[in-house]
Formats: sequence, C-alpha cells, structure tokens
Amino acid sequence: MIIQEYLDFLQERKRTTVSRSTRAAKIKRATGSLASAAAKKKNDPAYKKMVFHKKMWKKYKDMVMRKYAPRVRSQARR
Repeated sequence: MIIQEYLDFLQERKRTTVSRSTRAAKIKRATGSLASAAAKKKNDPAYKKMVFHKKMWKKYKDMVMRKYAPRVRSQARR
C-alpha cells in the first residue's frame, strides 16, 4: 500500500505560480537588460566597474541606465 501511495504522489500535478506585472514594469526590466547589453557591447567603463564591484553594482547600474536607457527604451517597448 505504501508503494501505491508513493506512486500516486508522483503522478500528482505540480502547481506553478504565476507572477503578474504591469506593462510599465516589463518595459523597465527590458530597458535595464538592454542598457546593460549595450554598455557591454560598447566596453563602457561604468559597466566594467559595475561587474567588478558587486557591492557598488546598484550605483553603476544607475549610471549605465542614465546613459543608455533613452537609446534602448524604444527596443524595450516592442
């Protein structure tokens, strides 16, 4: 009987969570990702510092965002 209970347990459907976010949040995430990719492609010193100094990552991420966000925001909206 124990084996049958275990097999039934394995056959149960797994539940996944669905997180919902607004369109603005999706655009912000995409803009950040694209800004980092653009900075990496251009060998930006702020990007190199951002990667090297993990503790100061947020500061350098903000610098990269200020520089590249206007350029990549249109790509993020697609």
